[in-house]
Amino acid sequence: MHGTGKPPSAATDNTIASSRVMLLLLVCMTGVAPISLYMLVPALPVLATTFGSDISIAQMTVSLYMVGIACSQLIMGPLSDKFGRRPVLLAGLALMVTASIGCSLVQTLPELIAARFLQALGGASGMVISRAIIRDLYERHQISSKISLVIGVMMVAQMLSALVGGLIEISFGWRAIFYFITMASLSVAALIAIALPETRRARDGGSSFRGDVGKLIRDRAFIGYVLCQVLASQIIFTFAGGGPYIVVTQMGRTTAEYGAWFATTGFAYLVGNMFCVRFAPRHSLEKLIWFGLALQFTGALLNVGFSISGLNQAPLWLFGTQMIVMVANAFVMNNAAAGAISVRPEAAGTASGAMGFLQQGIGALISQFGAYLGGHSATTLPLTAAILALSVACASTMFFLVPRPTIVVSEELIEQAEEEESGML
Repeated sequence: MHGTGKPPSAATDNTIASSRVMLLLLVCMTGVAPISLYMLVPALPVLATTFGSDISIAQMTVSLYMVGIACSQLIMGPLSDKFGRRPVLLAGLALMVTASIGCSLVQTLPELIAARFLQALGGASGMVISRAIIRDLYERHQISSKISLVIGVMMVAQMLSALVGGLIEISFGWRAIFYFITMASLSVAALIAIALPETRRARDGGSSFRGDVGKLIRDRAFIGYVLCQVLASQIIFTFAGGGPYIVVTQMGRTTAEYGAWFATTGFAYLVGNMFCVRFAPRHSLEKLIWFGLALQFTGALLNVGFSISGLNQAPLWLFGTQMIVMVANAFVMNNAAAGAISVRPEAAGTASGAMGFLQQGIGALISQFGAYLGGHSATTLPLTAAILALSVACASTMFFLVPRPTIVVSEELIEQAEEEESGML
């Protein structure tokens, strides 16, 4: 079942699309990089102590990892359009395995930071290529539900990754985390080598990266979907950046309590993904995006109202309304992503990579902005107002950039109507 560079037949596509093996492959390739990111977080204080460095330097093993994820999106997506999904994905995972071994052998913190960057650069290939594979295998109206299903399953594993990382560090030391990541990455690579065929569609011989980029940036629908998806994702980064300061500093609660409340937003996003899985096959992308935008705006507006009245100085009100926003956010992000990679299917990898790069790159800046709003304010209003502004910006991109669906009546239907009309006469 190894790929030959040619796309599988329609019958093979249907078989692959319905298989649980394909779902497992998509989840594994999507989750290997983010799960590896969060597994190391509990060990950061230990790293700082072990290498005699400040915690802010140890934090770079996370921040540079996120930079690696962003860069990988921009590189691996176009490469998968040119050379195929399978070889680029296997090359990326090979780099991750090599870098993970390097992480387990380092003797200094700068060496670990550099190895973590390479680890992310290789591992994140699965994040961008999985979306392209979904576009290769499924029809446009099915893409959102498949993306939602993959993300939903992955999120459960991601939520547990920090706990697993902490338990491994306590039991066997921080280097054991990288032994685990190495074995997991190697297992994913072996599974893909055995079970994943080449899914990339046949391309015009004149197609090129420059040509793909040129066509995409001139397409209003692509720009609209990408901006909508990226702006929606910034709501998550903004709240994640400012939330700890609001709960711990303004409300006087413990970090453990903040962690518990923040988990509710992740659960809400997971619920939104499950609703997408259920409703996406029966409704258009545009309808689901607009539903999500309306619900997202409603939740954000309620949070601003509660900020003005002072009600959401208690976590229940702040996170209760944010949960509404997060359920809606799943609808917006998943369906906008499906729209973006469907505009030009032959350039799905490039489209997916550009979207992922913008999401991660801007997110690194926006999370800092959210932290500033939360840490330099006496109320929740600046943070909730920023989220409301992002909600309005999301809706604006859809309204002004994405063309309205047009109803196309075929000549056959026209002739049928004329025959019925003449029959009645």
